[in-house]
Amino acid sequence: MQFPESWLRAFCNPELNTQELAELLTMSGLEVEELRPVAPPFHGIVVAEILTAEQHPNADKLRICSVNAGGPEPLQIVCGAPNARVGIKVPLATVGAELPPGEDGKPFKINVGKLRGVESFGMLCSARELKLSEEHGGLLELAADAQIGQDIRAHLNLDDTLFTLKLTPNLAHALSVYGIAREVSALTGAPLQMPVIAPVAAAIDDKLPVRIEAADLCGRFSGRIIRGVNTQVQTPAWMVDRLARCGQRSVSPLVDISNYVMFEFGRPSHIFDLDKIHDELVVRWAKPGESLKLLNGNTVALDETVGVVADSQGVESLAGIMGGDATAVSDDTVNIYVEAAFWWPKAVMGRSRKFNFSTDAGHRFERGVDPALTAQHVERITQLILDICGGADTVCGPLDDQTTQLPARTPVSLRVARASKIIGMPVTQEDCARVFTRLGLQFEQSPGVLTVTPPSWRFDMQIEEDLIEEVIRVIGYPNLPSTPPLAPVVGKVASEARRSVHALRHAVAARDYFETINFSFVEARWERELAGNEQPIQVLNPIAAPLAVMRTSLLGSLINTLRYNLARRATRVRLFEIGRVFLRDASVLESDASIAGVAQPMRLSGLAYGPAEQQQWSQRDRNVDFFDVKGDLEALFAPRQLRFVPAEHAALHPGRSARIELDGQDIGVIGELHPKWRQSYDLPQGGGAPILFELDLAATLQRVLPAAQAIPRQQAVLRDLAVIVGDSVSHDGLMEAIASAHDGLIRSAKLFDVFKPAQANADMKDGERSLAVRLELLDDEVTLTEERIEQTVAAVIEALSQRLGARLRG
Repeated sequence: MQFPESWLRAFCNPELNTQELAELLTMSGLEVEELRPVAPPFHGIVVAEILTAEQHPNADKLRICSVNAGGPEPLQIVCGAPNARVGIKVPLATVGAELPPGEDGKPFKINVGKLRGVESFGMLCSARELKLSEEHGGLLELAADAQIGQDIRAHLNLDDTLFTLKLTPNLAHALSVYGIAREVSALTGAPLQMPVIAPVAAAIDDKLPVRIEAADLCGRFSGRIIRGVNTQVQTPAWMVDRLARCGQRSVSPLVDISNYVMFEFGRPSHIFDLDKIHDELVVRWAKPGESLKLLNGNTVALDETVGVVADSQGVESLAGIMGGDATAVSDDTVNIYVEAAFWWPKAVMGRSRKFNFSTDAGHRFERGVDPALTAQHVERITQLILDICGGADTVCGPLDDQTTQLPARTPVSLRVARASKIIGMPVTQEDCARVFTRLGLQFEQSPGVLTVTPPSWRFDMQIEEDLIEEVIRVIGYPNLPSTPPLAPVVGKVASEARRSVHALRHAVAARDYFETINFSFVEARWERELAGNEQPIQVLNPIAAPLAVMRTSLLGSLINTLRYNLARRATRVRLFEIGRVFLRDASVLESDASIAGVAQPMRLSGLAYGPAEQQQWSQRDRNVDFFDVKGDLEALFAPRQLRFVPAEHAALHPGRSARIELDGQDIGVIGELHPKWRQSYDLPQGGGAPILFELDLAATLQRVLPAAQAIPRQQAVLRDLAVIVGDSVSHDGLMEAIASAHDGLIRSAKLFDVFKPAQANADMKDGERSLAVRLELLDDEVTLTEERIEQTVAAVIEALSQRLGARLRG
């Protein structure tokens, strides 16, 4: 919200300077984001009138002007502006004047000059030269009644300041200059100057039939007919200046008047060309298949979720957002219909985003506009139209004011004791009553309780805390005492059996991975192809068209980040992300931390691509493979043991992927990206296949605490076994078979050799191979005897034979 300080002070003029006023607004919740002067510093520029303008004898584009600047004698000025003519009043920079600084930051000083042999005692100025606008079509023409010789800063009120407020959505009542002035009056006690809006007498009985068919769309609709307006007149300079200082350019008199009242009182309105309306106006919800060409030139398709104002032949405007092109006023307009309405905020909310644009009207209506003053604001617009566009033939009809249903003003109670507790300092019932009186709120009192009926312009007063906020806001946040906290500070010691997410990040980064952070909403294609999810959760208002669904896996985000890095010539990429995924789960109930039907677990996911190690002279280059990343995960979980079980996943190679289990629980997947997705996502073949993993975050945070163990008093015994097994026997199967023969002596078992002959022989047939295992045997109490050792080895051989069909290698 941008506005000039001078307009605010026309409504309420407290005894505060500009900086103090800005600080007051900020500390009351109306954050002043920027203070900016209307014009840059300059001096020596006055109002002057051109008395004569003759052609320069030595230049076709120059004129020699005689100018009255209020001095004893006219001044001779050489000017090249195309609109320099006799009788107009323009800014004159006299000798010694300084114009606003240029690109070099230095002011431009005016001296006596000579142009093509003719002396010039000053310079006539354009708006661009004074840095008032970017227009450079000629001299800045001033009002005909401008006082000659007056300083241009005083004449144009250039010593003004533009306030830019950063308002939160609950402050709809401050989206107008008058609304802000009302706040300043309550905060300072300075009187509020409310302009008198007198009803305009009707000279004709003409009424446009209006029907409200949707009470849930429109609560009140006010309007009137005005005939014989003159749209060829110029908008008054004072109105153009105020609109410009609110960031709104002048369009035409009728549009300017509508915009002016919107900035003045926060009331968006619309003016129809009456002669373009067919029969009547109907306020209703749109029908599927209808369309509308808007004032901005766009044609939008409508549906039953959008409110419209229509006539007997079709839709004429979007309710509360923008008018239609068919009934727009133009230079040929003679008869008009002025409308001001109360549109329900929920009926307007989000509709502008649906059509990919926003308007000042929609911004206000979706936050709430005072429904009690539609008729008064129509009267205000009518009077301005009569004053600016009216003539002898201008007449207006009676006001047509229809009400269906207005917001209920539910009383809200404030307990004084609770207000003191929440605010953090003592407040009395008299303090609260004084605040409500200054805010213009109606209230009733009982001992310790004030019950407030919210006014029509406040849509944010719904609970007791809203009233408590108003109390301290008006009393002033700077008046809060500086008191130290009284609550005991008790450190919470986290369980050592669980590491923090921060520690996990460091652990993964120590394995040479770089963290990346991605959006939780992704392309639907990623979900369909990489997660096998045909029905992902849709985003209702995506920030970009491709990012339309919530992710159920982090793998798509990592692959997209890999593509980003490869496009920038990265050859070795290691990435990980810790993030949330979104799964459909009917068992999840609504709470402060959850959404009904949606589970939101955290995951750890990683990707490795390119060379396994940084390039160096001592080893050959090779691409990262499944076992490199498997080793990273085993190191991350050590000393806990992971189990990798062959499994299939939508994103992974069917023969090179596995399910990860921990203590019998499925915690994630690991594998090589499927070849078809490498091709589909344009990944180069030279760097090998990306290896990916995804784990449940909770499982990765758990850890085993170290436990002290005495050094063995006995010496361990090593025994090597070489057994012949089928090619289908896995390492896990081998270890499980050895563990099943455990009699308390086997400390560890390690596979140290795998042998398969080039051709089948008498010892090994096709489909067989030799596995060599080293057993470590130990009894902490006594020395092992050869007999016990042989018994244990025999038990292992027997277990391998029965479970795997193994036999000793000869």
